[in-house]
Amino acid sequence: MSAAIPEKRLFCFGLGYSARALAGRLEPGKWSVAGTAMTQEGIATLERHGFQAHLFDGDAPLAAGALDGATHILISIPPGHAGDPNAGCDPVASHHDRDMAALESLEWLGYLSSTGVYGDTGGRQVDESSALKPTCGRSRRRAAVEAAWLDMAGTAGLPVHVFRLAGIYGPGRSVFERLRNGTARRIEKPGHLFGRIHVDDIAGVLKSSMARPLPGAIYNVTDDLAAEASTVTTFACGLLGVAVPPLTPFADAAREMSAMALSFWRDNRLVANAKIKKELGVALRYPDYKAGLRAVLAAENGYTEKR
Repeated sequence: MSAAIPEKRLFCFGLGYSARALAGRLEPGKWSVAGTAMTQEGIATLERHGFQAHLFDGDAPLAAGALDGATHILISIPPGHAGDPNAGCDPVASHHDRDMAALESLEWLGYLSSTGVYGDTGGRQVDESSALKPTCGRSRRRAAVEAAWLDMAGTAGLPVHVFRLAGIYGPGRSVFERLRNGTARRIEKPGHLFGRIHVDDIAGVLKSSMARPLPGAIYNVTDDLAAEASTVTTFACGLLGVAVPPLTPFADAAREMSAMALSFWRDNRLVANAKIKKELGVALRYPDYKAGLRAVLAAENGYTEKR
């Protein structure tokens, strides 16, 4: 007896950290998952994990037929970078907007953006209806590409959904790595809050949206407790049982920061997340950094988290 053909097909432009977390949430047998990597080494890694993989570096389109039958498409590839002749352009749309518009099977398209598009509010709260005032080139390019995708929802009928992500963390990608390799710092900038989101909760939000599609929707994806970076580092030190790094005034730390690092510290805003709960029925697994970091440490130590 032949195996059943999956009912749904997810195609991920950029089958990376967040996309693989989503793939892990999908029911085996009912879903097939394919996606892209930028190099042959990346292709080999995806194939070792059991994914159908395609080369896509943004300079040339996918091989013909790669998107055939896709019911859901996730885009996590950022816009072109500064200095790139295509800066501010989305490489996926540049090569495949017409292909996607022609997909009769397509039910949902998700674009992963950033809360950086809101810019700096001096700590005031923003929600999905707030004005976008990005302060750096990277965020301005994000905002422009968001707008282009949302425009395609209206003009081409694409089922576009935009997800503005806070700082992503999870197993293998958290403050623990910096503490273990000795690069962690506690930077003192009172009242400067950062939003975060555990990768598993990103997957949960995306899966909930896929079950309740609303083309044109925008969602903030962040946890319930924005916090100062130094506070999070102190808590992580307690979990690891290591010494807490000394506080460094921001003015001193800034002298050694890269331009990208400085851009994260330039903006201070509080991002509301009520819409994912009200509209999608999301209940965050990790509503704050304390629950999230405990789970990360348990996962990294090889324990099964109790839920």
